[in-house]
Amino acid sequence: MLQYDPAEQSPGGFVVACVQMEPRVGAARDNVARAIARIETAASNGASLIVLPELANSGYVFADRDEAFALADSLPDGETAQAFDALARRLNIHIVTGIAERAGERLYNSALFTGPNGHIGVYRKLHLWDNEKRFFEPGDLGVPVFDTPLGRIAVAICYDAWFPETFRLAAMQGADLVCVPTNWVPMPAQPDDRPGMATTLTMAAAHSNGIAIACADRVGIERGQPFIGQSLIVGGDGWPLAGPASTDREEILYGVIDIHRTRSGRTLNSHNHVLRDRRADVYDPMLGTGWPTSRS
Repeated sequence: MLQYDPAEQSPGGFVVACVQMEPRVGAARDNVARAIARIETAASNGASLIVLPELANSGYVFADRDEAFALADSLPDGETAQAFDALARRLNIHIVTGIAERAGERLYNSALFTGPNGHIGVYRKLHLWDNEKRFFEPGDLGVPVFDTPLGRIAVAICYDAWFPETFRLAAMQGADLVCVPTNWVPMPAQPDDRPGMATTLTMAAAHSNGIAIACADRVGIERGQPFIGQSLIVGGDGWPLAGPASTDREEILYGVIDIHRTRSGRTLNSHNHVLRDRRADVYDPMLGTGWPTSRS
């Protein structure tokens, strides 16, 4: 569904689309084909950056590691990656999609980032949820931030959002936007009349770091595991630009990300800036990683 007016885009703005869909475990080629169709729809509606769910190629609830391994693909030269690379080139867009990555004998819950000029980078999920620990290795690439014509873009995956360090490290490296392929599941003690905990965490992370966040969730029930949908796009002030989406149907969310507004919005008033007010004399601004701070 369209939730923006293309005529109202500012010179510094671009449209991001979050594809909420239902991948099916074991149906890798069909999942990719359906994802490509939805990406083509989003691009035809003006999206420059399109985000797909976590493990969009393979499905999520694996019977065992052998099944996960069989459904994984190598990055950036595997069949699935090549298909998304070709699509991004053809449509002149950027794509972030969750993907099961095979690296030798190791498996990662990863995200592929590709654009009009081909492969941009890979992110590997840092924080593994529940049975993911049976199949995947913990991510070993840190929190990379990629320079693109759209702005500085980072990636996180699902449970990574439960850890404020993920977004803070992205923000301290100058990220403007974090793309989040995700497979959110119901949380314990979740009230029926409240949005998912993940949406609250996303809004809080965006506000406290002055960064936009685009979350593409999945829907459906896979091998008994329900997923909650509620994809959303949040501005750097923490308020939703689009969503949360429905809990039970496939749809595409659209929102305009204005990089200049995101950056200027970090100034909260004449005395406060959400990143410059950090007490670097009290705590390590890079959380002990030793990474350089690119901008604040």
